[in-house]
Amino acid sequence: MARNLYKEVTDRILAQLANGVVPWKQPWSGQGFGIMPRNAATGRAYSGVNVVLLWARSQDSGFGRPHWLTFKQALEAGGNVRKGEKGETVVYVSAIEKIDEETGLKRRIPFLKSFTVFNVAQCENLPEKIEPTFKPQHTEDRDPEIDEFLALTGADIRHNEQRAYWTRKLDYINLPAFETFTSAGNYYATAFHELTHWTGAEHRLNRDANKAAKKFGDESYSFEELVAELGSAFLCAEFGIANNEGADAAYIEHWSKFLANHESAIVSAASQASKAAEYLRELTIAQPLPMAAE
Repeated sequence: MARNLYKEVTDRILAQLANGVVPWKQPWSGQGFGIMPRNAATGRAYSGVNVVLLWARSQDSGFGRPHWLTFKQALEAGGNVRKGEKGETVVYVSAIEKIDEETGLKRRIPFLKSFTVFNVAQCENLPEKIEPTFKPQHTEDRDPEIDEFLALTGADIRHNEQRAYWTRKLDYINLPAFETFTSAGNYYATAFHELTHWTGAEHRLNRDANKAAKKFGDESYSFEELVAELGSAFLCAEFGIANNEGADAAYIEHWSKFLANHESAIVSAASQASKAAEYLRELTIAQPLPMAAE
């Protein structure tokens, strides 16, 4: 029987949710597994659902370093994976072409492929140059680097009322005043959440879920909210800020039910979240971050 990688990935996330843990919401502050996971050999950042999977594995295993590599890459670097270590499955989307019997046209059918990576903590004899780089912990003051990032996106960010939202019709983001948040990290996590929604406009990334107003609680609404949650988590990790608020029992129950009924949702939403983060980077920096292929 062929492997159902969508189900395997979803089950991995559901197992963490069942234990009361949301792998994309954690007390990150520029150290440990909060940093975006990268390939130790190439330095490239992982993207999509692989970020969530590697965060989850780091959490389960207590890994304090965000660098991963394949068995072969460990050998090529002059080291090795320790005997008995269990790797983590990561995935990427491939596709096959088939001829549609009715139309005679070629169709690209996407599917997942997988490979195994190991954390550098599971290896030995690796060269000293394979080391993670950590950013300093943020204070409760406004962060000039993040404020500049927000400004360079070109998004119209206002502070007119005590609600956080992006309005599609008027195309601006509203956030409560910075001083009203319980932490600087919570303010920026909220800003990143709404900014991810902002990227979905028709004249930006044109995500389907944003083409019309969606009713709270329906499937399209939930999917777009998951994209925004993951987009916020990815950006928080890149800037090294905490993102651990909002993971109460009701929140966990909601995502457990949604993901259990939509086994491909976490993969698709994480992919869209990575595209959103990359789009924002391209608006603010000359060179986007390279993404890991393995």
